[in-house]
Amino acid sequence: MTFRRYLVLAFVTVSAPLGDTLLDIGMKKVGPVSLAHLTTLFHAVSTPWVASGIVLLIGFFASYLTALSWADLTFVLPATSFGNVIVALLARFWRHEQISLSRWMGILLITAAVGFVTRGPSYTEHEKPATALDIEKVCQ
Repeated sequence: MTFRRYLVLAFVTVSAPLGDTLLDIGMKKVGPVSLAHLTTLFHAVSTPWVASGIVLLIGFFASYLTALSWADLTFVLPATSFGNVIVALLARFWRHEQISLSRWMGILLITAAVGFVTRGPSYTEHEKPATALDIEKVCQ
């Protein structure tokens, strides 16, 4: 794996929880929205918090697609599932939400289960370092 690919996975991991948190902040400021009143929905989308959350989630989706183009789903999905931990931490320490012990235990179980999945076989090709012979072939 290259450094750039690790950056893509890091962005996948962080952008979804941060985008969701920004949507939460924005929608708490907007208040209840109904599909029967589409003007309220359009107003919600135009607020800075919600718009920022949408931009981050679009970035997440683009990065997720990028990662899936070069890696197995079973390799990429664990990176996104770690977002559950990040969401809980953002909710607790930024949004000051109370999180019950049973929710923390659920997050711990999900994270542990994902750890088991990542230890299984993967068909994702890992790049091997270029040799002098490979570089010579490219230069010819």
